[in-house]
Amino acid sequence: MKPYLKRAWAEIDLSRLRKNAEVIRSLIQPETEIMAVVKADAYGHGYERIVRTLTEDCGVRYFAVSNLDEALAVRELAPEAEILILGYTPPEYAHEISENNIIQGVISSEYAAALTRNSPSPVRCHVKIDTGMGRIGLRHDTPAECADEIAEMVKMEKLSVEGIYTHFAVADSDDPDNMEYTEKQESFIIGVRDELKVRRIELEHCHFMNSAATCYRCSPESTLSRAGIILYGLHPDISLPIPEGLAPVMAVKAVISHVKNVRPGDCISYGRTFTADREMRIATVTVGYADGYSRLLSGRGEILVHGKRCRITGRVCMDQLMIDVTDVPQAAPGDIVTLIGSDGSECITADELAGIYGTIGYEVVCGISKRVPRIYFDR
Repeated sequence: MKPYLKRAWAEIDLSRLRKNAEVIRSLIQPETEIMAVVKADAYGHGYERIVRTLTEDCGVRYFAVSNLDEALAVRELAPEAEILILGYTPPEYAHEISENNIIQGVISSEYAAALTRNSPSPVRCHVKIDTGMGRIGLRHDTPAECADEIAEMVKMEKLSVEGIYTHFAVADSDDPDNMEYTEKQESFIIGVRDELKVRRIELEHCHFMNSAATCYRCSPESTLSRAGIILYGLHPDISLPIPEGLAPVMAVKAVISHVKNVRPGDCISYGRTFTADREMRIATVTVGYADGYSRLLSGRGEILVHGKRCRITGRVCMDQLMIDVTDVPQAAPGDIVTLIGSDGSECITADELAGIYGTIGYEVVCGISKRVPRIYFDR
């Protein structure tokens, strides 16, 4: 049995992951800890090797996930880790949260009470405060009102309130209005923390730094840096630079299966959206939208062949696509091509692809499908 089919695959550079963790540590205060966000299969990079590398090589002991299934998977890999579920878990699974020493994000008093009713032992939690994201969490006009509700939760039996947190909506923007908005979000949650102290409620954690805040507005007031996309070397927002030293962890490769000559008037792929206007050499590449290479890149994206950019011709198919290799005469079946990553002096990033079809780099790497094997290596 071959270790993987050399058709389309993702290469995950663990040395870059370790370097990214080092860079993030250099950005934050010594007392602030990294909370590695590994939801969505570690943003498509494969959580098993990512979690093991971060715990064993980087000393990371805090992890954030989206749901209970992800939390349990991380718990198997990291028995001593602190694992926070950022999203919703149905209250009837509260006993599993408690039994596995997982921290649940709590979004309301009603939700907290439901968790306690469904668990025979205390449920650890961080309370989520909606300071302006408009998604989930406690929403009040003043920090004092918010602290009042949290104080009532602290009194609940079988609920261990250990922290509070919020999520910034526009920390990845240098627009003055957005910067002011983020400042208000930060001031609100710090105000809640201070109001709790007045009530003699001292919590271990108050955290609000996501990737963007870690890069652009690092604060010693946040006990945790919830490092997500920057851990994998991508931009929170492509319009702003990321700190020097951060580099993409994932590259995506495929191979050329066939090369043919076409004449003027010949059509390529579905819908006849591309018609050759001259004699050309067209290569077929073994990757398609079922692998997570979007159909929106049809006729717009480029692929690196022998260090040169080659434009996609016609529509991306489910399992294959075609590119113009007229200017790469040495291109031949079996050649490895690069969809994301570097080849020679050229580089195509997930952020670049995202810009072509109007999304973000997060979606590109998360969208690389499960049938694309992840191959791990150290440089």
